[in-house]
Amino acid sequence: MDTRFGELTVADAHVHFFSQRFFATLAAGLPSPPSEGKLFDVLGQSLPFEFPDKDPETLAARWVGELDHHGVSRVVLIASVPGDEASVAAAARAFPDRVIPYFLLNPKAPDALERTERAFRELGMKGLCLFPAMHHFHVADDTLKPILEEVAAHRGIVFVHCGRLVIGVRDKLGLPSPFDMSFARPRSLEDVASAFGAIRFVVPHFGCDTFEEFLDVAATCPNIYTDTSSSNAWMDSMPEPLTLPRVFERTLEVMGAERILYGSDSSFFPRGWNKDHFQTQLEAFDVTPEQAAAIFGGNLVRLAAG
Repeated sequence: MDTRFGELTVADAHVHFFSQRFFATLAAGLPSPPSEGKLFDVLGQSLPFEFPDKDPETLAARWVGELDHHGVSRVVLIASVPGDEASVAAAARAFPDRVIPYFLLNPKAPDALERTERAFRELGMKGLCLFPAMHHFHVADDTLKPILEEVAAHRGIVFVHCGRLVIGVRDKLGLPSPFDMSFARPRSLEDVASAFGAIRFVVPHFGCDTFEEFLDVAATCPNIYTDTSSSNAWMDSMPEPLTLPRVFERTLEVMGAERILYGSDSSFFPRGWNKDHFQTQLEAFDVTPEQAAAIFGGNLVRLAAG
């Protein structure tokens, strides 16, 4: 892709894969869950989305066409509800050179370890996503140890959402979001990252409104990375509002360019890949062309290689 830094090979570390299973899981939480045949008729009343076919490969092809249109080489696709790892596995099988598959896990579920084992051993997952505020656990809980040991055995990536959590699709559907931010402090990741040095931990959105705490932890743990995804609207809620150039500057000071991953937080069609976020971030970074090449693609490719 031609940019102000020259030609960049862009790889996106944060895209949600809104499969039919994803929408069916959300709809099951509605006061009057629709039948399968009425699923998108009901959801379409609240969500102005292009809904996917049942076949996840078709949605994957839609994403690859979108990436081709924008000149994006590879993308992390995240199964965005627990239990949907088969959808992104199918996408990765169909497009192994374009799709890096991650899955969302509730580690408190009784089959959490079994799902993790199957995801990495059979389905070819590259990353596991944890949302402590959503599922009310600390990443340092003993119950996570065997799960993390499984990830480490496969040189996997662990994506951990810290700080403020807003899920727009749930809000549009009027679904409750009983998130507890007390579980989502970066400090709880410090000992875990030190104990599991073989795991690369990725904290999205610069740690959101826990930004300075996140940087303190990242400074002591070289296996902690961040992604730059979304609008980063959390900056406006800080006691002293931040600007995106300042966030990038501070992150570069503490972590260096080699631990920053570009991410768009794209998710639904017809919007598709969020080029506006990309352009905003591209303009906010004050880096060398070599650093830009790492941030906007090279670092993710290196992590995905194991």
